Amino acid sequence: MEIPDIQDCVIIGGGPAGLTAALYLARFLRSVTVFDGQDGRARMIPKTHNLAPFPDGISGQEMLERMRTHALRYGAGLAAGTVEAVERHGRVFRVATDRQAAWARNVIFATGVFNHRPPLSGDDHAQGVARGLLRYCPVCDAHEVRDKRIAVLGSGTHGQQEASFLCHYSQSVTLISLDGFPANVRNGIRVLKPALTGIALPDSEVLITLQDGQTHPFDTLYVALGTTPRADPASCLGVELDDDGHIAIDAKHKTSLDGVYAIGDVTNGLDQIAVAMGHGAIAATAIHNDLSASAS
Repeated sequence: MEIPDIQDCVIIGGGPAGLTAALYLARFLRSVTVFDGQDGRARMIPKTHNLAPFPDGISGQEMLERMRTHALRYGAGLAAGTVEAVERHGRVFRVATDRQAAWARNVIFATGVFNHRPPLSGDDHAQGVARGLLRYCPVCDAHEVRDKRIAVLGSGTHGQQEASFLCHYSQSVTLISLDGFPANVRNGIRVLKPALTGIALPDSEVLITLQDGQTHPFDTLYVALGTTPRADPASCLGVELDDDGHIAIDAKHKTSLDGVYAIGDVTNGLDQIAVAMGHGAIAATAIHNDLSASAS
C-alpha cells in the first residue's frame, strides 16, 4: 500500500478537547489535522458562564469558532468529516472519513458522548435548549436557574443524584421518571410517580404531562437520562474500554495501544469544557515529548 505524507497526529473530534490538543501540537511545530464531524455537544451550548475569561458568557458556537481560528493561526489543519475507520499499519495509523483519509504516527480520540434525549422532535429539542428550557448539565448552569421551578427527568441513581445536586440552588426540585417508578428520594425532592407522556415548550415554561392526565409547569427541565461514550471507532481499533464504555487511559491520556490517546468526555471524568481543554494539553505534550525522544 502506498502511504502518502505521514503527520505527527490526527485528532478525531473538533470540540474543546480536540481543538486544544491541536493548538498545542501546532505550537510544538508538529503536523496535526483535526477531523470534525460538527455534531459535538459543545455546539448546542446557548451560553456558558463558568469558562474563564468570559464573565458575560460565551455561546458554544462562538467559543468553538474562536478555538478553530486560534489553532489555524499556528498551522493546525481542520477538516469537516465523520470518521468511518481507523486502522493500524505497522507504526502508523490510517484515519478515513466520509470525505478523505490521512496517515499519522499518533491518533487522539476526542469523540465525546451522546446525550440520551427526551421524547421530543429534533426542532423542538433544539429550540428548548436554545431558550434554556431544556438543560443537561447542572454543574455548568444551575447557577442560572436558582430559585426556579426545576424538573429533573431521570430515574435510578443518576436521576436522584442530579435532583439532589440541584437542591442546593432551589427549594422547588421535582423528579420525574420515564417509566413511572422512581426510587425513594430525600432532601425535600418532590416525586411525580405517574410516567411521563408528553413535554410541551410554550413561551417561557415547560409543561409536563403524566400518565394520570395531570399537567405540571416548570421553569426548566434537566434531562438526566445518561450518556453513551462515542467510543466505537476506538473499540474497533482494539483500544480497551472501562466498564461504563469510556476509553481507558493513563495519567498522560495514553490508551492501551501505543500511539493512541483519548481526551475529553469520551474518557471517564467530569464533563466540563475546562477539564476537556486540560486533557488536550496533557495529551499533546505527551505526544510531543514521545516524538522528540524517538527522534533522538
